[in-house]
Amino acid sequence: MTSHLAPDAPADLPRTLGALRASGHDYRTVKDELRENLVAALRAGIDPFPGVVGIEDTVRPQLERALLAGHDLVLLGERGQGKTRLLRTIVGLLDEWTPVIEGSELHEHPYEPVSVWGRRTVAEHGDATPVGWMHRSERYGEKLATPDTSVGDLIGDVDPVKVAEGRTLGDPETVHYGLVPRTNRGIFAINELPDLAERIQVSLLNVLEERDIQVRGYALRLPLDLLLVASANPEDYTNRGRIITPLKDRFGAEIRTHYPLRLADEIGLVRQEAELRALVPLHLLEVVARFTRLVRESPAVDSRSGVSARFAVAAAESLSASALRRSAITGEAAAVARVGDLPAVVPTLRGKVEFEVSEEGREEDVLQHLLKRAVAETFRAHLGGVDLSALVTRVDEGGTIEVGDLVTSDDVLRRVGPLEGIGRLVSALEGDDAASESPGVVASCIETALEGLYLTRRISKDEVPGGGRAVYGGA
Repeated sequence: MTSHLAPDAPADLPRTLGALRASGHDYRTVKDELRENLVAALRAGIDPFPGVVGIEDTVRPQLERALLAGHDLVLLGERGQGKTRLLRTIVGLLDEWTPVIEGSELHEHPYEPVSVWGRRTVAEHGDATPVGWMHRSERYGEKLATPDTSVGDLIGDVDPVKVAEGRTLGDPETVHYGLVPRTNRGIFAINELPDLAERIQVSLLNVLEERDIQVRGYALRLPLDLLLVASANPEDYTNRGRIITPLKDRFGAEIRTHYPLRLADEIGLVRQEAELRALVPLHLLEVVARFTRLVRESPAVDSRSGVSARFAVAAAESLSASALRRSAITGEAAAVARVGDLPAVVPTLRGKVEFEVSEEGREEDVLQHLLKRAVAETFRAHLGGVDLSALVTRVDEGGTIEVGDLVTSDDVLRRVGPLEGIGRLVSALEGDDAASESPGVVASCIETALEGLYLTRRISKDEVPGGGRAVYGGA
C-alpha cells in the first residue's frame, strides 16, 4: 500500500550517488532505522505509537522490545482491538526520507543494490547514478490474507510480457515482483495471516529466515531488507488452527493485544475515533463505553469473536445522528443527544455482535437489557451521592415529564420547570465541560437522571404506544 499523499522531497537533497556520498549519508537497514529512531523517541519521552489507546503498560512495552531486538512480529487478538492501526503506526519510526536508485522497482538503496538491474545501473553510471527520495509513508505495504491470495501476489511470478519481448526464461529480469519484494526497505504487513493457504504460507519461510525469495525455481538471490509484521486471531494462530508450525517459529515475537482495560480508555477511544455530527455529552459517551464492556462480558455473546471497538464507535455515531435527526425535524437550534436516543440505535448494532446459539431470537432483548444496565451504572457512578429529592418530588407530586426522540430540549426543560439542584446534577455528570451550561446539555443530564431514577425504582415510567416517546411520573 503506497500513499498517494506523500509530500514532495525537499529540493536540497542529493540527486546523484556521488552527491549522496559527499553529504556523509550512512546506509542503515530498516531494522536499524527502527531501533535507533525508537531509542531516540523513548529518550525524548515521545509516544512512538500515537493514536493507539489503552496499551501503554501492556502491549506497548512488548512491541518496543520486539522492535529493539529487530524481530519480525505477529499481533494476536480478537477483532477490533486496533491491531492494524498499531501496525501502521510503526512506519512513523522510519527516517522521514530515504534515498533510492531512481526508477528501481524494489526501492534499492544506491549503496546496496540488490537486483541485477540495480547493480548494472550503479556499475554503468557510477557517481552519476540518479538518486530519488522516498517518504516513509511510501515504505509501508499491506495485504489482507484471503483464500485467493497467490504466491505470485506476495512473492512474484514470471512476466509473460517480458518473455514475449525476447528475454529468456532464465533471465532474472523476466520476473514480475510481488508485494513483498516491492516493499523492500520498508514494512510489510499481512492481516489475518492464518487465512493464507498453507502453500502460500510456505512461500514466506525464506523471506523470514534467509531474507531472499524464490520464484518458480529461479536461482534468484534477492536479499530483501524489510520488517515483516502480521496480525492474527489467537484461535487460528495455533498448531490446531490454520498456521503452519515452521512459519510460527520464524516470527521473533508474538504479542497479545486486548480491548481497553480501563473505562477511561474505552471512553477515550470513542472520543478519538467517532465522527460525531451532533453534540454527545460526556456522560452519554460513558454510557456507550459501559454498554460496550457489558456486551463483551455477557455470557450471551460468543467470546471467541469478541466485540469490536467499532461497536462503541458506531453506537456513539448513531446516537449523534439521532440528535441531528431530531434537530432537523423539530427545528431545534442545537442538536444534543439524550439518553432516550439510545434504545433506537440498538437494532442497528445487532449485526456487530455474534451471540451464542442458545440466544437465537433474543438478541435485541439482550442488548436492550445491557443498555439499561449501562445507564444505571453511569447513574450510580455520578449521581449516587447527589441529592435528587427535588426531581423525585416534582414527579411524585403528579408532574409528568414527556421525553422522546422528537421532543425538543426546550420542551423537556419546560416540563421540568425551575428546580433546585440542577447545577449540581449537571456538574456531577459533565464536570467542568464548557458546553455543560447549554440548554441541550442540561436537558440531556435531566433525562439521564430521570432514567436512572426509574431504573433504580424511585420513580415510574410509561412507554407511549407507537414508540419513540415515554412519560416519567403520573398515576
